[in-house]
Amino acid sequence: MASETRVLPTALSAAVTAAPVRRSRGMVPLEPVGPAARWALGFGFFVLFVAVWAAFTLGGYVSPTFLASPITMVQEAWKLFTEYGFLRDIGMTVWRVVGGFLLAAAIALPLGIAMGAYKPVEAFLEPFVSFCRYLPASAFIPLLILWAGIGEMQKLLVIFIGSVFQIILMVAVTVGGARKDLVEAAYTLGADSRGIVRRVLIPGAAPGIAETLRLVLGWAWTYVIVAELIGSSSGIGHMITDSQALLNTGQIIFGIIVIGLIGLVSDFIFKAINRKLFAWASL
Repeated sequence: MASETRVLPTALSAAVTAAPVRRSRGMVPLEPVGPAARWALGFGFFVLFVAVWAAFTLGGYVSPTFLASPITMVQEAWKLFTEYGFLRDIGMTVWRVVGGFLLAAAIALPLGIAMGAYKPVEAFLEPFVSFCRYLPASAFIPLLILWAGIGEMQKLLVIFIGSVFQIILMVAVTVGGARKDLVEAAYTLGADSRGIVRRVLIPGAAPGIAETLRLVLGWAWTYVIVAELIGSSSGIGHMITDSQALLNTGQIIFGIIVIGLIGLVSDFIFKAINRKLFAWASL
């Protein structure tokens, strides 16, 4: 039986060597795509999506009450910018997302690093953090209105709650996954515990921490509409709520698209900054 198990891999490798597989020039597993092809394919999907959308709406298959056509959406978008001051709404939404996210990062980064570096801190905080990260941020809105009113602080806190526990846990996992050989080498060279954290753990985890912040920033954009649903007189979420009351699906769709575009641009900026700061991490 043992001889048979040794013969099988040998026969398989011989068969692969004798009959090389011809690769097609199209779909090859794990084959990288060039930058030009990546942009063309990504843009092509958007073109296909808009074409299908236009076919269903302009062809009369879907009522305009339920789904506006691309042309109607563009017309409503022009009205939003020229008649209703939509740029101010965009500015307020961006301010709320960035403010809540930065507040969460300022508190979460030290806690996450401490949890990843020191096991007693992890044992103390992880059960509570793991519990809180499953709580929906929208569930806190009634309490936040009681505590902070319906002003800007309430909206910042919704985004803060939705982001802070995710950042803490993900940063802790990243820092705690440091290479043990580097830590032992640092001890051998005379580093103390604080030096290990400052000169080994944090620099080694920095690319992963930056990637964590990029991902959680994307999640923060999903909380902003919830934050602007109640007691808001400005913002993209406020505009979407008003448009829903008027059955103006063109404005609703445009508001959703604007949020997606701003999030996509911020993601590209974050990626570019990470590549510039941590170019060595991709080598």
